[in-house]
Amino acid sequence: MSNKILVAYATFTGSTAEIAEAIGKILAEGGASVDVRPMKEVTDLTPYRAVVLGSAIQKSQWLPEAMTFVKTHQKQLSEKPTAIFMVCLALAMKSKVAREKSETMVIEWLKPARDLIHPVSEGYFAGILDLSKIPSFWDRFGFRISVWTGVWCEGDHRDWDAIHAWAREVATKL
Repeated sequence: MSNKILVAYATFTGSTAEIAEAIGKILAEGGASVDVRPMKEVTDLTPYRAVVLGSAIQKSQWLPEAMTFVKTHQKQLSEKPTAIFMVCLALAMKSKVAREKSETMVIEWLKPARDLIHPVSEGYFAGILDLSKIPSFWDRFGFRISVWTGVWCEGDHRDWDAIHAWAREVATKL
């Protein structure tokens, strides 16, 4: 059997792509051959013995292209060890109480994917809030109000230690 692993991602502003690259690097350090690619570029899962899928969260769900990918490849994904992760700002809320509430809530956001493919592991990571990368005026406006009211602060909220630890754990399950 091939020792090749696919890390496929759907990203909104690029943060998820960088996390996918970091996960791929950790998996490769364990001896696997790893391809890290955007989901929209992947058409065949046959060459891979295992898969890691990640998506940004928008409006409390994986990006549409990520769910389309899972539905399109559901049969193959259910036959291979598959891990999934999400990247969302809800995990970067400034208030500890709000952050803890968000942690409980975001688990449900992966339910549609979880129900289709039964992953061996799930990762939950905060992302980056860079207002200049948000294309919609109204979305940018809404985030500005959230920053002004103290819900979030701009910046990179990714916990690279947690991301690397999850990738090492996933390597043992794939």
